Amino acid sequence: MFLVLLCPALGWAAPTILVLGDSLSAAYGIDTREGWVSLLGNRLEDQGYPHRVANASISGETTRGGLTRLPELLERHEPALVVLELGGNDGLRGIAPAASKQHLAQMIELSQQSGAKVLLLGVQLPPNYGPAFTERFAAIFNELAESHDIALVPFMLEGIATDPQLMQADGIHPVAEAQPKILELVWPELEPLLERE
Repeated sequence: MFLVLLCPALGWAAPTILVLGDSLSAAYGIDTREGWVSLLGNRLEDQGYPHRVANASISGETTRGGLTRLPELLERHEPALVVLELGGNDGLRGIAPAASKQHLAQMIELSQQSGAKVLLLGVQLPPNYGPAFTERFAAIFNELAESHDIALVPFMLEGIATDPQLMQADGIHPVAEAQPKILELVWPELEPLLERE
């Protein structure tokens, strides 16, 4: 086992970035090759990072669903970094922010226990859900980042969600042209977590 891990000639495996998200990371409504996660893989390769990206994002995924799937994903991929992008579907379904926070906290802890670093991507709800609910929902990401000492992108659609030209007709999912902008919001927090081999 140690020879495999230490010697590239004998099949050293590249470190893995596991992205566990919902439709925002699953390239809903666009070609998957145009999604921000695919663009991340391209950038890593272009900049000489050895990492590979495993995208385990599923449209419609909730924090509960992600928590259920995570242990098997950690075992299969043994990621060096876990990017968590979940919670939006919880909010849209009116699930209590406290429940979403608990599920996310468990995912962060499981990831850290496996030896992975964690990057949390925050999401926000449309204003029609009311200020009390939307503010409480948005706050959970900052609270989790602080309590677990992890990196955070406060809102992965900052400057995108409010631009109709960058959003699909449903007003929820970004168009292909918005995907590089998402990567530019994620990259400054993600890059410091990478270690060049």
